[in-house]
Amino acid sequence: MTYNNILSEFNNGITTITINRPKKLNALNKETIQELHEAFKAADVDKNTKVVIVTGSGEKAFVAGADISEFADFDVENGGKLAAKGQELLFDFVENLSTPVIAAVNGFALGGGLELAMACHFRVASDNAKMGLPETSLGVIPGYGGTQRLPQLIGKGRAMELVMTAGMIDAQTAHNYGLVNHVTTVDELLPLAEKIAGKIMRNSSVAISKAIKAVNANYKDGVDGFGVEIEEFGNCFGTADFKEGTTAFLEKRKADFPGE
Repeated sequence: MTYNNILSEFNNGITTITINRPKKLNALNKETIQELHEAFKAADVDKNTKVVIVTGSGEKAFVAGADISEFADFDVENGGKLAAKGQELLFDFVENLSTPVIAAVNGFALGGGLELAMACHFRVASDNAKMGLPETSLGVIPGYGGTQRLPQLIGKGRAMELVMTAGMIDAQTAHNYGLVNHVTTVDELLPLAEKIAGKIMRNSSVAISKAIKAVNANYKDGVDGFGVEIEEFGNCFGTADFKEGTTAFLEKRKADFPGE
């Protein structure tokens, strides 16, 4: 599929999606959000894709925010629709994707950019990365899940401070807060993400998809995460991957998971 604002490349089990609007610091406009939705959806249904990595083109920015020019004249109704549609198409969609998604955060990840990174299953960052939610400086709040996911990841107090001050933190602070899992150089960022992806790909993609569902359940209101875990644990016993994994263990050999 041809995209105007992103690149999607497959190699050795990994689909790498690159937001490619360097002149706009990879800002998210409606078209880019739609294209990202299509690319993530295509990767998720592709049985050869075991891990998705999302990053930004160039070294300056992962995503420097949303395209403010698109919504500067919106009213209350349109603003609500913008947030709801964006969360449905991209942010909630990525969080609940059955294929693991790693955000490789290079440079600025601000506003919608940080919200996209937080929707991914985990994050690695280059040492020049800067992260923040500056929306209150524009008279608005984060609308793509930022007020919900940031406290889950770094705690309520730190999240409140970041949102209220509209400030930025550097990569090392983000690592200390638990917002990113690893920090490395710009040159080593994608190789590190690919190395972690390689470790993921050794394991059962079916079990991983069920683990994503179970972990996410803990953060959904009214959902019994333990109950979901029990159900998904039981479901694993009906899969070919479970049969192969346990057989390989007992036979003292490396498992060759069929992915079903």
